[in-house]
Amino acid sequence: MNNAVNDAVWSGTWVAERLGVELVGDDGLTDLLGLALRRNPKRAHLLVSHVLGKHVPQRPSVVYGHGLALGRRVAALLGEAEAATAVVLGYAETATGLGHAVADGLGTAPYLHSTRRPVPGVAPAGGFEESHSHATSHLLLPEDPALLCGSGPLVLVDDEFSTGNTVLNTVRDLHERHPRHHYVIVALVDMRSPEDAARMQAFAREIGARVDLIAAASGVVRLPADVLEKGQRLVAHHESAGSRPAPAGRTAPHSPQPTPRVDLGWPARLPDGGRHGFTPVHRTRLEAALPAMAGRMADALPPDARRVLVLGNEELMYTPLRLAEQLERTTGAEVRFSTTTRSPVLALDDPGYAIRTRLTFPAHDDPADGPGERYAYNVAGAGFDTVVAVVDSAADTPALHAPDGLLARLAAHAPHVLLAVVPSYVPEPQHAPERQAMLPEPLRGPAFSSYAPEEVGWLLQDLSDVTLEAPTEEREEAIQSGGAHYAESLPVEYQPTEQYQRLFHSALDASAARIAKAVGVVTETVVGERSPRPVLVSLARAGTPVGVLMRRWAQFRHGLDLPHYAVSIVRGRGIDANALRWLAAHHDPRDVVFVDGWTGKGAITRELAQAIEEFEAKEGVTGFDPEIAVLADPGSCVRTYGTREDFLIPSACLNSTVSGLISRTVLRADLVGPDDFHGAKFYRELAGADVSVAFLDAVSARFPDVADTVDDAVKELLAEDRTPTWEGWRAVERISEEYGIHDVNLVKPGVGETTRVLLRRVPWKILARQGAGADLDHVRLLAEQRGVPVEEVGDLPYTCVGLIHPQYTRGATGADGKAVNV
Repeated sequence: MNNAVNDAVWSGTWVAERLGVELVGDDGLTDLLGLALRRNPKRAHLLVSHVLGKHVPQRPSVVYGHGLALGRRVAALLGEAEAATAVVLGYAETATGLGHAVADGLGTAPYLHSTRRPVPGVAPAGGFEESHSHATSHLLLPEDPALLCGSGPLVLVDDEFSTGNTVLNTVRDLHERHPRHHYVIVALVDMRSPEDAARMQAFAREIGARVDLIAAASGVVRLPADVLEKGQRLVAHHESAGSRPAPAGRTAPHSPQPTPRVDLGWPARLPDGGRHGFTPVHRTRLEAALPAMAGRMADALPPDARRVLVLGNEELMYTPLRLAEQLERTTGAEVRFSTTTRSPVLALDDPGYAIRTRLTFPAHDDPADGPGERYAYNVAGAGFDTVVAVVDSAADTPALHAPDGLLARLAAHAPHVLLAVVPSYVPEPQHAPERQAMLPEPLRGPAFSSYAPEEVGWLLQDLSDVTLEAPTEEREEAIQSGGAHYAESLPVEYQPTEQYQRLFHSALDASAARIAKAVGVVTETVVGERSPRPVLVSLARAGTPVGVLMRRWAQFRHGLDLPHYAVSIVRGRGIDANALRWLAAHHDPRDVVFVDGWTGKGAITRELAQAIEEFEAKEGVTGFDPEIAVLADPGSCVRTYGTREDFLIPSACLNSTVSGLISRTVLRADLVGPDDFHGAKFYRELAGADVSVAFLDAVSARFPDVADTVDDAVKELLAEDRTPTWEGWRAVERISEEYGIHDVNLVKPGVGETTRVLLRRVPWKILARQGAGADLDHVRLLAEQRGVPVEEVGDLPYTCVGLIHPQYTRGATGADGKAVNV
């Protein structure tokens, strides 16, 4: 075959004709892009860039030149003063090299790219999800966390800008932590729809920041309604038909002779890319070293080399690109550059198709997502007589050199294969200074909470004397505008009417045995699988009644007197690190079991896992298991649960009056210092309405009645496949798209989360599964009291879902025209 970019036929013709896909836009758009079919259930087509250096081998000067040009356009947009304070952030894996080139075009900007490779000892400074990708989770691992804390412009670079969801997720996460006044989005191609563009403008208004976009070309992809199904059928047909992913080539030599290595003479402590940050000082050092390193590579080429490919490795794009660019300048050979990838794409040897051949080989860098396939596209059959594979030292593993590894696969299609290994840069360990202040002992009732002192110790500080409450509509406006984090204030405590109180007691009478059984199942699972004497650590405050009940079950069934503490975790801010320090100082972290009430879409589950990873990396403390044990897991987010049914847990019906009179936790910089626990209030004045102990006693009284059924249920549970499916997260994404809510944090699935929406937020509407009975009586009553419509839905995976209006402003109205003000 010929290199796809050189074919006279447009390399998107095959897909366009069979899927009915149209690429419409600027002149030259089809020179930049071809089309292929993804082996991905989330999106049928793949826009294949001819100038990115990922799927299509291209001249390195062309690849680097496109990034430099975009960077210079950013510099012109910002002006000298703003450009001097800008930071560039690129997306893994495809845009790591492009983002670095954009930073080079800016001249003085430090650069960081996201990564899918966790690095031991390096605490993440953030992360986000890329919902349409085959591998969604991104980590941000800067050596200097201050890199992301400045107020200057943030330049975000991706290869294509299709819907804007990934960028919105990133900006939302980073803006919540460190607000900026200016964001610049950069891509080779902008393929957003007018609706997506309008959404970006609305988002900029919401956060009060300027958002600009720069692209080399723009257009739209017109897709028929059934494109996903058509694409999946085409992929299945061609894969099952036995289409060969690559020409047979010659047999790879399985001799004991190792692949020849090129010693680049890489400078000591120079980062190999932007995974941990790349500063202007690093750039100066690299520019000075490049000519000599490329010279060593040129000297290692065979004398008759005519067509040479420099092949990077997944996220390692920039270093091999710059080496290839130098090689192109100094050698008489025709030099091309591309990179391996984890992206699964159908290969088809047709001039009108962008991915002509595919080499498949095992992952060789100990990836976080476990062993799997990796790919090199358009390499086989492209006429390369020499391939120089460039990897970092973390990827120089036995799997790379195995008979089915990358080097052997390359050797089957090129007479000469060389290996250049760049040292993987790992930041020096940063040890936090010793704490001067001793952490206080846990707060206990009756001084703090209406629970008995042995029931729970609160690893919190008492903020009862601080005024923190704000009207619900003011909080909602501030939260959605980015002006404040939800944990910086408290909602005004809901005071239930007599009718609502009767509903609570009726629900408790009806469900006490059901809850008791779930408590028994989750506690027996914890004792049997996690630790024979677990330390229960509930996530305040919804998890705390469950933690108390689990402690009571362990006493009832096993005579165990288990320690139980409540700690704060805040979405977007993580778990209270001082609380973890206290726990590690007083208990074996391996015995700690985190407890919560229920799962919705799994946001807190993810938050806890990330927070524990960050804490252990920073503190050097290991052993905490981040998996939560929950009473109910309707979102299928955890392995340890009492039930996966979405039913009414009466403790979700109320706020502090069923949770020991404790408020939701508070994290505000002027109230919580570096040596303080997160805060909360004790509402002593609500003692007359308190049903916290009544709730616990009603459930505990049913323990003897359900003991036998618990044993049977645990046996069945342990025989099942309890692997989380994250079904709830997928449902939330679907509902988010269907109802035009592009922030999944505004979709609250399940009875518990829906109740919270009605008690604490400004709801837009409630979705209720058709046929849902008494479990939703309290939801219907609250919705009626607040003038919120309840819409019955036939195929809802949860009993109900609460929706917060995505563009709430003071005085907004619900879908039925009624005011949604409290």
